[in-house]
Parts: sequence; structure tokens; C-alpha cells
Amino acid sequence: MNDYKDSMQNSLKLGFFIQPVHPPSRSYGDVLREDREAVVLADRLGYREAFIGEHLVDSAETITSSLAFIANLADACPSITFGTGVLPLANYHPAMVAAQVAMVDHLVQGRLILGVGPGVPGDAEAIGDLGSDRNRKTQEALEHICRIWSEEPPYRIEGKFYRTTTERWLDRNIGVGVAVRPLQDPHPPIAITSNRPGAQGPHAAGARGWSGISATYVGAYVVRAHIKNYLEGRRSAGLSADASGWRVARSVFVADDEATAHRYVHREGGAHDFYFHVMRTKLAKAGALDVMRDFPDQPDSELSTKRCIERLVIAGTPQSVADQILAFRNEVGAFGTLLYTGHDWTDSSARPALYGADGEGGLAPDRSGRAWDDTKRSN
Repeated sequence: MNDYKDSMQNSLKLGFFIQPVHPPSRSYGDVLREDREAVVLADRLGYREAFIGEHLVDSAETITSSLAFIANLADACPSITFGTGVLPLANYHPAMVAAQVAMVDHLVQGRLILGVGPGVPGDAEAIGDLGSDRNRKTQEALEHICRIWSEEPPYRIEGKFYRTTTERWLDRNIGVGVAVRPLQDPHPPIAITSNRPGAQGPHAAGARGWSGISATYVGAYVVRAHIKNYLEGRRSAGLSADASGWRVARSVFVADDEATAHRYVHREGGAHDFYFHVMRTKLAKAGALDVMRDFPDQPDSELSTKRCIERLVIAGTPQSVADQILAFRNEVGAFGTLLYTGHDWTDSSARPALYGADGEGGLAPDRSGRAWDDTKRSN
């Protein structure tokens, strides 16, 4: 219990998360440049982490390779720690992931977190894998990747879904059949993302000393369940009940006055309207719309796009936003990092969205990556 109380008193760190979600009508080159600019800006402002999502066949969520996008940012972002958010392991062979992650870990000088997950149904269909157990596939792939990074060649790794061997062509003298390893030893930190309250991922992450993320669009009861399961996993492995490894992604908008914040966030056809429309549509098709509820029995009338924005977006003046975030943290339990979710810059007034005090739209941490300290909250 003391560990839990201590974690609630720790400074809440600030990171950045971008899926991204853009109107498909926008120029692909423009949105890629915009997303890149947002991460560079986050680095300059002292954000601690930047997680990058990926999808193979989605003209709204337009980053098709999180690793390629991160590699493109290596020289432009000297301080921030990158994360794949997530790398859908079921879409790749473990040997491919092991090689590419190892290379990117070197390119960013060890500032990489390996966020993993099973991926989305649309991508699974595109690669002819819609009917497989993608959760089990993801678990097996991760096991194989860690073995590739830790075992000596030739590799002899067999599972239900994957087989990795370099026995036939191994030639140590010229390097053939020998996998490169990450800069971080034994490998980059591993994080899982989750959007279901009963998912096993948070418990497994806690038990293995990994970290995790609650998705932007999930309701308070889902986040609370994630943190609870994560802490139970840590306790089951004899680890402290420390929630600092858990991250929660949230949509946040800061303005000088409440009216400006409300006008931007709730504008019909605006960035938040489009984002929550997209996520509601996808979740409904997957039969998972309930994850957007703040409590299990919340009526369906509370799940309209308009009500989701009202419930799930934190917006207002700097003091109001600080109060809302702290109240949310008290409601769901301790977590270590708030991931500010990047949205489409549909309005020129939102282009400095991460500037915080220098412009409307976002939060500006101090250079340590801390958003604020609960113990030093202003009145």
C-alpha cells in the first residue's frame, strides 16, 4: 500500500502519442510532414516519449511503418525516447522484426521502446490472416524475437506459427546467418497497449516487468481496470506495486479561455469530431463500442460522437486542464505518464498545438519531461 501511495505522489510525466488520424481527403505528403513536425516539436519542448502508431491499409491512419517513421526522425530529435505504438507483431515474421528493431535502436542511440500488439482486423484481412489467433501469434513472435536477440547462431526456433533457422547458410566468418542485436541490453523496453477492461496484457506486462498504455478513446472504468491488473501482475511476480510504468493516452486541448477551448474541441467537422467518429465506427464494427463507456452500465445515449468528445476530451484553460487531469488520475488510480494524443491540424490556429504557454492547444512540460507534481499543485 505504501508503494501505491508513493506512486500517487510522484510527478506525472508527459509524453506524446500519434496514431495519427487524418481526413483521407488530405494530401498524404502534407500529413506525413505534419506528423513529423509534431514529433520534432515535442522533442524540442521536452516531452519525454513519442509513441508512433501504424496501419497497413488505412488512408486516415497514414503511417504504414512506425519503425521507418522513427528512423526518419533519428537526427531531428536528439532527446525524446521513441516508441512503436504499436508494432503489430502478427503482421511480420519474428526475424524481420528482430532485425529492424535492432537497427532502429542503434539509429536512435538506444532511445526506443518496443510497443507491441496483435494489430487491427483491416490489416489482418489485407494479408490473409483474419482467421488466426493473433494474440497467440503475437506472444509467440515476441518469444522468438527475444530468443534471436539472446541466443547464439545457428538459430533453431520453432513454434506453432513461426520457424526461424540459419543452420544451412551460417558462415560466421562473413556474418551470414548472424542476427544483429539491439543497442540496449538485452533489448529495448517492452510495452503493451490495451483497450479491453478484462484483457490479460496489463497483468502479463506487470508480471514481466514491462510497461503498458491505455488507449486514448477508452473510458475511465477501462483505464482503472488496466492499472489494477497491471499492479496485480507486478505483485504476482514479487515486484513493488508501482504504477509508474503505466501510461494513459488522452486528448487534451488548452486555450487561454474556456470559450476558445470549447469552440475548437466541439466544432462539428473539427479534428476531435473526426477522430471520435472514426474510432466509434471502428469499435462498433468490431463489437467493442463498450470500451468507450466511463462505467459498465452507461447507457448507449452516452456513446454518441458528441458525448464521447464531452466525456473523453480534457479541454479548457491551463488551470482547468490541470485540475481535470489530476481528478482523472484520482478516479482511475496512479499512472506514470500522460500521453498527449496528437490530432489533425485542421485549423491553422491549432498548428502550435504542442506549444502550451507559447500558443493555444497543448501542454508544455519542464525539460525533465514532467507535466506537474501532484504535491505542488497550485490553488
